[in-house]
Amino acid sequence: MKPIESLDQLRQMCYISALSGHEEDMIQYMKAEMLRFVPDVRVDRLGNVIACLPGAQANGPRVMISAHMDELGFMVRKIEEDGWVRLTRVGGVPEKSLPAQRLVLRGTKGDVFGVIGPKSHHLTPPEEKFKVTEINELYVDIGAHSNAEAEAMGIYPGTPVTYHGFFQEMPGGQFAGKALDDRAGCFVLLQLLRLLAGKKRAATVYFVASVQEEFNIRGVVTVGFAINPDMAIGLDVAVACDTPDLKALADIRLGGGPVISHYTFHGRGTLNGLIPNPRLRQYVTDTAARLGLPLQHSVFLGGLGETSYLAVVREGIPALDMAFPVRYTHAPIEVGSWPDMEYLIVLLAEVLNSIDSTLDLSRG
Repeated sequence: MKPIESLDQLRQMCYISALSGHEEDMIQYMKAEMLRFVPDVRVDRLGNVIACLPGAQANGPRVMISAHMDELGFMVRKIEEDGWVRLTRVGGVPEKSLPAQRLVLRGTKGDVFGVIGPKSHHLTPPEEKFKVTEINELYVDIGAHSNAEAEAMGIYPGTPVTYHGFFQEMPGGQFAGKALDDRAGCFVLLQLLRLLAGKKRAATVYFVASVQEEFNIRGVVTVGFAINPDMAIGLDVAVACDTPDLKALADIRLGGGPVISHYTFHGRGTLNGLIPNPRLRQYVTDTAARLGLPLQHSVFLGGLGETSYLAVVREGIPALDMAFPVRYTHAPIEVGSWPDMEYLIVLLAEVLNSIDSTLDLSRG
């Protein structure tokens, strides 16, 4: 079986709106796709989708592998009397990329198209041409001429808002899409489930599509507590620094292969991150070397993944972040690489198939 047969699933997911805390459409999608390979898939109270492949070894390890379904975006904060919609951010939205962006407002009567109105260039004074407009100053045009018209369209304060769906394959094995963080991780999760289903392995593997990662990481914590796995692997993006503006910061690049994390720390607001279990990290590194697969090594200050809180769940869950490099993270359109995802799938399939009770993750 090929690690990736096509990008059709990823394309479909990039057109789904699933703001953090409003993941219903992605929950339904991931549950249906998982049910193709396992007979029982459950959704917990928070919305996490969980599938389990039982292991053949009675005392085999329990492994949790996860990717988050939610995306960053906005929530309607206020509707002006003349119908303009005001927003607040949900997650780390970069304000400098917002003017003129196309949006989907998930109203009570269906989706409503909107565009963030940029001030007309012809009437923008020189002192504003290079200024980033703050979120509270931006407005959304949904075609309403009054507050009552907006409400008639099903738009109220609290309406979830996301970027408009997009996906496009590019030359050189690259692709661009909305919310590749972390729809591409969900895509990898599904490919792993497809490859591992029906095959024997020592470990019991839990496949988790989680919620509310972009809202200070909520979903996977409850799953980690409920499953209490022996180890966990989180799938997410790594910031590619191969663009002209970031080359001096790190060596992570598109086409360089999957990324293994040695250190993450947010450092702003959320003072959290992950220093992975050293033996789990080394096991994955050795597996990549044995398979002859490329592997990029990341030390990242300025972000974190959903494994970050697992260190304080129950007695502490040994965890590791694995990733695929992505350009323009948290922008309306991100860019990734098919070969990087394919190598990541091959590596993790071997890791999950080969882990057994002899793997010692103890410290000291």
